[in-house]
Amino acid sequence: MQFKGSSVVITGAGGGIGAAIARAAAARGAQVCVSDIDGDKARQVAEEIGGIAVACDVTDEAAIQNLIETARAAHGPVDIYVSNAGLGRGDPSHAASQPNADWMLNWNVHVMAHVYAARALLPEMIARGSGHLVNVASAAGLLNQIGDAAYSATKHAAVSFAESLAITHGADGIGASVVCPQYVATPLLGMSDADADPDASLLTADDVAQAVVAGVEENRFLILSHPAVQGFAVHRAKDHDRWIAGMQALRAKALDTFGEIRVQEFYKLV
Repeated sequence: MQFKGSSVVITGAGGGIGAAIARAAAARGAQVCVSDIDGDKARQVAEEIGGIAVACDVTDEAAIQNLIETARAAHGPVDIYVSNAGLGRGDPSHAASQPNADWMLNWNVHVMAHVYAARALLPEMIARGSGHLVNVASAAGLLNQIGDAAYSATKHAAVSFAESLAITHGADGIGASVVCPQYVATPLLGMSDADADPDASLLTADDVAQAVVAGVEENRFLILSHPAVQGFAVHRAKDHDRWIAGMQALRAKALDTFGEIRVQEFYKLV
């Protein structure tokens, strides 16, 4: 699926990876609908790239339906939908310590938002035999994020749902991709482009956006902005017990180095 001339919708696009994908898509000639729970941020990005903006809480199925209907009215049927909105709260203490509300928020943002979008878009995509669904997950969906069990569990589910989309609808002419970045200097981690360090695998949001655009245009399912993640996933599959031991050692190293589990600092350890 080419971005040029396509109608593209991107959630969580008021900043970070989503905004970078919006800019990259527009640069390739796409008509972009920028969506974010913060409508002002969405409008700022949309004005910058000549797109439209829609405020949307992706945990609300009706809001996603409205987003898609608004994009369709402005740009025609949606060709590429990038389900990018995400969050991370972290474990207060033990692995089950996040409150139910945080677990459900992770589930609704990282899984059900993808389901709601697919439910709204698949009938028309199947009917016309084209379209591409992009679910932005995380390297945590292939591996694990130490210190955030809810994030890791729901990102694994996001990868699985993307696999189901690809398996079920490839024959319908519909592309499906899952994006699994590792460390990215974004506001989610309290960082900006100035903090990026490619030598330490801490990429910019634009680095990830370029990988996403290339991956979609090449119709790749698994999009890895950090190629090393594939090697880690292979090691995990070959010997899960050894991989768990390695992750336990990494957690211990983080505690020894930082005195606590600090997600935004993990890139310094690997």
